[in-house]
Amino acid sequence: MQTPRLPKSGPNGEHILNPESFNPGLMAFLDGSPSPFHAVASMQQALQAQGFSDLDPATAWSVGHGEKTLITRNSSSLIAFRLGRGPLTESGIRVIGAHTDSPCLRLKPSPDVRRSGVLQLGVEVYGGVLLAPWFDRDLSIAGRVTGTDAQGRRLSLLIDFQRPIVTIPSLAIHLNRDIHKNRTINSQQEVVPILCDLADRTEAGFQKMLVDQVQRQHPESDVQTVTDYELGCYDTQGAQRVGINGDYLTSARLDNLLSCYAGLRSLLDAKGDQTILLVCNDHEEVGSASAAGAQGPFLHSVLERLCGDAETLARVLARSLLVSADNAHALHPNYESKHDPQHQPRLNGGPVIKFNANQRYATNSVTAAAFRDLCARAGVPVQSIAMRSDMACGSTIGPITSTAVGIDTVDVGAPQLAMHSPRETTGWKDPVLLYRVLRELFESEAL
Repeated sequence: MQTPRLPKSGPNGEHILNPESFNPGLMAFLDGSPSPFHAVASMQQALQAQGFSDLDPATAWSVGHGEKTLITRNSSSLIAFRLGRGPLTESGIRVIGAHTDSPCLRLKPSPDVRRSGVLQLGVEVYGGVLLAPWFDRDLSIAGRVTGTDAQGRRLSLLIDFQRPIVTIPSLAIHLNRDIHKNRTINSQQEVVPILCDLADRTEAGFQKMLVDQVQRQHPESDVQTVTDYELGCYDTQGAQRVGINGDYLTSARLDNLLSCYAGLRSLLDAKGDQTILLVCNDHEEVGSASAAGAQGPFLHSVLERLCGDAETLARVLARSLLVSADNAHALHPNYESKHDPQHQPRLNGGPVIKFNANQRYATNSVTAAAFRDLCARAGVPVQSIAMRSDMACGSTIGPITSTAVGIDTVDVGAPQLAMHSPRETTGWKDPVLLYRVLRELFESEAL
């Protein structure tokens, strides 16, 4: 796996303050992160390359001022921070939060489906997947596998087939003349990827192919068996600049690896002596209720260990701010009526502050004003969104983290279209605009 291209900043990071310089690194990160495990490994490598050391959760910590450290959980969530030089009780902590997972199709434990002379793979729907765009795409498989080597030792490894190996063909319109009338998709029957022909019905299934792939990709591991795995399908088409004038960026997993990358770059590039922290949680798309999710203890336990005791932590949090970054719904020109007339964020219009009266987002007037001030200092335009009153609102890690930790929070995100599709769209300018304000958060003397 390649480390994403993360060019070193100039004196003020000028050469990455424009999309032409910023987006190639983002696109490499998107293409190289087909699963949350790959995304975390890629971020970990980039952080280590710039002097961040790994913390062991099973040992005592002693982190000094100016030190740069990181810790992972489940290999799919990551926290990285740089400790400032002032007392935490006076400075607080500047926090950026994002999530590493994206809706997708996850392989079942016993995936082999043999029918009609082909071998198919049974999949589960992970998160709120937009199913229709998964049909007729060139799909590969990636994630984490756990198995044993020749000495019987258990080990876990990342794998990526890195080429199209499955597809989900649509049913021809001639066999379904009503396809355009109130279409429904049965995920058990219709969303079953085709892997290969079954020349011999007794031949080994996907498990044998999986072992062969692990042995090719990790010959040094001497893996003999794969007992379990967390694997998902992904579209092999890479990130692209799109539009007659190159106005858009299309890719898989923009939600929410775009925010992970902008937060990562902000942490790596930020100057000054503030205490700054990036948290990227897994399992946001399925509710965050896990040891690695925002509803779990990961962030709280790290903050408590940094502060030393509950009272100190409470004092630190009283001076802290979390910017929860997760993409927002841009105005779709074909569906303008789906947006509130007074809240219509546009692509290339800058980051979007999210509001919801029922606390689906954690933004309040104070935190929104603080974010607007950061945007003004960074020279970045800012937008707002609130859903139509007759439509339900989504959510993200913002209110979950705010509830679990007790930190003032603002929910924001880059505008995008086709959220939860295997192919999403954002503005070409939007990633770097988000980066600029997140970096301002990390560098600003005052909030």
